Amino acid sequence: MTDRVRNAGRDAARAAHDWRNTEGQATTAPVAPRAATGDIPVEEFRQAGHALVEWIADYISHPERYPVLSRVAPGDIRNALPAWPPERGEPVDAAIADFERTILPGITHWNHPGFFGYFAVTGSMPGILGELLTAALNVNGMVWRTSPSATELEQVVLDWLRQMLGLPAGWFGMITDTASISTLLALAAAREARSELAIRERGMAGRDDLPVLRIYASEQAHSSVDKAAIALGIGHTNVVRVGVDDEFRLRPDLLAQAIADDRAAGRIPLAVVATVGTTSTTSVDPVRAVGEICRREGAWLHVDGAYAGMAAISPARREILDGIELADSFVTNPHKWLFTPVDCSALYVARPDVLRRAFVLVPEYLTTREQDVTVNYMDYGVQLGRRFRALKLWMVIRAFGREGIASRLEEHMRLARTVAEWVRAEPGWRVEAPVPFSTVCFRCAPEGMSEAEADAWNERALERVNASGVAFLSHTRLRGRYVLRLSIGHLRTTEAELRRAWEVLRAG
Repeated sequence: MTDRVRNAGRDAARAAHDWRNTEGQATTAPVAPRAATGDIPVEEFRQAGHALVEWIADYISHPERYPVLSRVAPGDIRNALPAWPPERGEPVDAAIADFERTILPGITHWNHPGFFGYFAVTGSMPGILGELLTAALNVNGMVWRTSPSATELEQVVLDWLRQMLGLPAGWFGMITDTASISTLLALAAAREARSELAIRERGMAGRDDLPVLRIYASEQAHSSVDKAAIALGIGHTNVVRVGVDDEFRLRPDLLAQAIADDRAAGRIPLAVVATVGTTSTTSVDPVRAVGEICRREGAWLHVDGAYAGMAAISPARREILDGIELADSFVTNPHKWLFTPVDCSALYVARPDVLRRAFVLVPEYLTTREQDVTVNYMDYGVQLGRRFRALKLWMVIRAFGREGIASRLEEHMRLARTVAEWVRAEPGWRVEAPVPFSTVCFRCAPEGMSEAEADAWNERALERVNASGVAFLSHTRLRGRYVLRLSIGHLRTTEAELRRAWEVLRAG
């Protein structure tokens, strides 16, 4: 595979760039000259566009032709590409051909029903069409005026999602790229909520009047909490990792004790991050109990439901957000489990005035007559330029509807329970964590095999299934041991794909 990639890429490079000498200096171009100004001809675009839509439809319909995990070696793709740009334009067809020959072999196919690593995702067909329209419009929704539809559709579609999730009425929603940025913004709002600290105006550096600020999250919480603390100047050492129970859920008693210890030391409990669907095990922290502690202590509560928050769309799963009305902010990712192409993260805040106060800064060239009566999303974060991400989410929700989304999520959870049953029925295998959603954590540890030997066996099993091309899984460590993770989230995943992966794992 790697030789094929190198050879195909180098052949393509020679065909497109043989007009340069060994020093990369231009000689004579074989490509017919184009107009010096203007876009490519519309007819060329039309033909290429039709061809690409056909390619995408075929790609989605026949994923079995591709190994899920890319088989190239580090540097293969880069080495197969020309080291210099073309001096003159080339036909779009040439780039599309090079995409298939050179780029595609270096793709790990996330949009594949056999992708079970990390959190499996789907770029659904309605979402892909939404991305196409977004690219064509190419708007920048920084203020209302720069595209009213971009702002107002985002308001409407996030309120739709709020209703589907059962979040409190009146919460303000906005789209960011990822949950990491959503969490960063939420914790910036938590810092601004302490207006007496005057951090927006005075900063944090060089101040001897500023107490140490603390953020609390479970041992299982996502690393984005730590990165946010680093970026906000709070400091990595001031992220307090709280212990968990036997089901990997944050323990409220240990949280309360950590906060009490910090208060006694003169530190300020700034915020707590509770997780609904932790990355390793998809455990659910007790949001209500954590929220009651936050209310008592005056700490901001941010709920990270990036993956599993979407499960609340199913009425049967609404209890996972019990106590959400006590939260100050919440994030969930449509690009994880709502079939929306990456990237699309939904951040909700109960007090949007605080979030806006943390970031609003309007230069003269962006002042408008409407700024006092409209939402300008640039005021609610660092980012000025904003893609029209609401369009693809709107297309997805319109295409599937709440009932259709809920039924698809329930099917993924049923499949995960099925895998867990297979594991429990197999001698020497065991499920290592509860399976509340669509992710299974499991491990082979036969009797008589040491834990270290079992670690090595499971690592080899993971390498074997990933090398097979039929599936891609990831791993984690629980209680210090190597554990396999299988996450289901693709619309086209069936028991057949799962059974193939399970048979390769069991092969030994």
